[in-house]
Amino acid sequence: MYPHERSLVERMAGRPFALIGVNSDRDLPKLHERLKEEEITWRSFWCGEEGTGGPIPSLWNVGGWPTLYFIDHEGIIRRKSVGSPEDLDDYLDRLVEAAEAKGTSL
Repeated sequence: MYPHERSLVERMAGRPFALIGVNSDRDLPKLHERLKEEEITWRSFWCGEEGTGGPIPSLWNVGGWPTLYFIDHEGIIRRKSVGSPEDLDDYLDRLVEAAEAKGTSL
């Protein structure tokens, strides 16, 4: 998914859009290397040494990876998806357009 996520960040630059990652790798030094290798430029949180059993997956009820949450400009979770939905780009475009129509900016 990293290439697609990179393209989303580039395509949505300057628009009311933020991509936030959560990584379940247990080894923090290896994670730092991977983030550089994969050119991850967006904020990415670490689940800690507990990995998928860490506090973020527990609090957000994550049962599979990747789990995507779509949060609108009002902070409302509009959708949750395990895996990458086929309509991902279209759905994100609609959410961002709705935020822009309301005059929301970053």
